[in-house]
Amino acid sequence: MTQTTRDAVLTAVPAALLVALLPPLTASAVPAAPATAVSSLSWGPCEGMGTGSDPRQQCATLRVPMDYADPRGPEISLALSRIPAENPKARRGALFLIPGGPGGSSLSAPSGKGQKLPREVRDRYDLIGFAPRGLAPSTAVDCGLEHGDLAASKLRPWPAPDGTIDANMATAQRMADACARNGGELIRHLSTANNARDLDRVRAALGERRISAWGVSYGTYVGAVYRQMFPHRTDRIVLDSNDDPDPARVARAWLAGHEQGVEDTFPHFAAWASAPGNPDRVAETAAEVRPMLLRLAARLDREPIPWPGANPEELNGDVLRQTMLDSLYRPSRYPALAQLMLAAQAGTVPPAPASPPEPVLQNVAAVGAGTLCNDVAWPKSPAAYEKDVAESRAKYPLTAGMPRNAMLCAAWPYPPREAPVRITDRGPSNVLLVQNERDVATPLSGALKLREALGRRAVMVTVNSTGHDAYLAHGNECGDRTVSRFLATGERPARDVYCR
Repeated sequence: MTQTTRDAVLTAVPAALLVALLPPLTASAVPAAPATAVSSLSWGPCEGMGTGSDPRQQCATLRVPMDYADPRGPEISLALSRIPAENPKARRGALFLIPGGPGGSSLSAPSGKGQKLPREVRDRYDLIGFAPRGLAPSTAVDCGLEHGDLAASKLRPWPAPDGTIDANMATAQRMADACARNGGELIRHLSTANNARDLDRVRAALGERRISAWGVSYGTYVGAVYRQMFPHRTDRIVLDSNDDPDPARVARAWLAGHEQGVEDTFPHFAAWASAPGNPDRVAETAAEVRPMLLRLAARLDREPIPWPGANPEELNGDVLRQTMLDSLYRPSRYPALAQLMLAAQAGTVPPAPASPPEPVLQNVAAVGAGTLCNDVAWPKSPAAYEKDVAESRAKYPLTAGMPRNAMLCAAWPYPPREAPVRITDRGPSNVLLVQNERDVATPLSGALKLREALGRRAVMVTVNSTGHDAYLAHGNECGDRTVSRFLATGERPARDVYCR
């Protein structure tokens, strides 16, 4: 599997309250960087990047401490990539492409989504990609999970049909034990704070005084944490599809956000799935789609349909619910959910979906587990999850209690090594948030909490669009133009804006 293919696999995984803020940040706020920064990295051809790699893309490896509390101790490798600025005379610095996840990579992004950036942005920045700590081809971790535990409907903790969570707690213990047994010392040092420290080591190795960044999804939290830890090392920061920065819950808040994210997005799917002329139409009216899916999931809870080649090898209610969640990430995935609903109603299944190679799934699952579980302590008592699941099921039946359930972090054997970073309004005002109004994974409600935490340091662009990832992906021309202008010139809206 080439790195380009691997990165493609990893990515496959209400109106805002608008307030007036500071005037635009101008381009003169930070002096331009020299055309050639002094770098300690040895750049060379990229191996295993596949035919889709831009021939200009270069790769390098950087050694960083595994444990920043022991900087002279064991080191790990970070795999880096770059495409230099296209106009050296206009070069401003380096634009870090911070991936989602945890478990996402941007190693192929300078050749991929980086080339969607307008020329005036590409002229000004070296585009920097990387595989975060723990993720191959950086020094990698692996929990050695059982094959069945790699199913998306297991990694996301769906309760039993009656709402009980005994099986989820048992699964959490089994998976956490595997990570403790097989993850080695590195899995204890996966965290967002360490990801931010790694980025600052990359900055220093590049010879840059300051960096700009485009962080997406989980990358918005990494970018916000970096911005908090190293405020004067930042130039222009774009945070796209934003995570709730709640320091008491961290990833628990992200998981819980799915219940509102589904409520925000499902009506858009229902309108599509009931539109006349749609070959995958499932109902005559949008109002029929929700009860139809709920009835179908309940029937599959009672009577699963065998599904050879899938994981698990049956179409049950949780697999349907997980397919719903996955399909709401972007409208281009709506047909997969509609086709599965139509097949299940007929008592059949479509061909089993293609699965990434198991070593990739193992690696991604381990990075996700280590980072999510090390960032903050999760409750250990089943009673805490039982109460939350019951409340969630009653209020949000589409997600059936999953967003507040116990994932493997409920049994994680290692206490956090440090408190989560609290995002505040202290520091330079150089952040632009861009957020779709309907985003199943990082809903607007959570993004507004990051916006509130950043205060006068940020301006937010809310986009009337549907899908996860806004800028140059599933947003609109108004949002894209606003972000591109900020990256290219430093011009930022004087206040929060709504892009219709």
